[in-house]
Amino acid sequence: MSTTNQHIGKVILAGAGCGDPELITVKAMRYLQQADVVLTDRLVSKEILERYVSNNAEIIYVGKQCRRGYSTPQHSINAYIVEFALLGKLVVRLKGGDVSIFSNILDELQTLVDNNIPYEIIPGVTAALGASSYAGIPLTGRGLSTAVRLLTSYTSDIVSDEYWQELSQTTDTLVFYMSSETLDNVVEKLVKYNIDPKKLLAVIEQATTPLQNVHISSLYDYELNIKGRSFISPSLVIIGKVVALHEKFGWLPNSKSNEYYFKPVDQNINPINAATYVGR
Repeated sequence: MSTTNQHIGKVILAGAGCGDPELITVKAMRYLQQADVVLTDRLVSKEILERYVSNNAEIIYVGKQCRRGYSTPQHSINAYIVEFALLGKLVVRLKGGDVSIFSNILDELQTLVDNNIPYEIIPGVTAALGASSYAGIPLTGRGLSTAVRLLTSYTSDIVSDEYWQELSQTTDTLVFYMSSETLDNVVEKLVKYNIDPKKLLAVIEQATTPLQNVHISSLYDYELNIKGRSFISPSLVIIGKVVALHEKFGWLPNSKSNEYYFKPVDQNINPINAATYVGR
């Protein structure tokens, strides 16, 4: 696409934090107040859009959801970014959590560079940090863990058996994003390679929101305690000795609710157009 416009806008790639609307950064909030257009993910609190986005801004939902047919294609998101920026608008591409952790930021950065569009990247509180804090599970601690690994596991063949073996023996805390649907496989692999029984598993549903629930189990009792349970998206998995700290330091009671804090994609977007405009 040509970039012959005399006035090209700017794109802000910003993390919204992982649920609690007060976890957004001051810088991201300032840009939302100035934005002409906000392209927002599914995992962005509705309260953020209501509180911080200018009434004059156009909000477009471009949500994605794994294994669902209503996700907005990445090429459509890229096209929106270019279209509005070349009209001279300030565009905020608002992503849940942090923009650099398991997002498609590389596609969007390449699109911006290819079209000579100026941009900024603003970090956000990623789910691993928000979930662990709101569950009272420090991710590192003397005698427990000195490092953290951020992982994801969609299918059984995405990680080699050699790597599963290494994961089962490491002293690092393991954090699996977007993995509640494949949790059976994660546990099966780690148990197969004799993970330390002192390492526990936590599944944290809808972390940092009023609907948060934390489920704790030994990996060796997983089949009895957790297997077959359906978890509400987004859910995050923490595995390691640090999980035991939840019992002592957990400060937010389980909501015991099955409601959705973030509405599923098919309730947010028009499947024909793959995006929904919200007039302001």
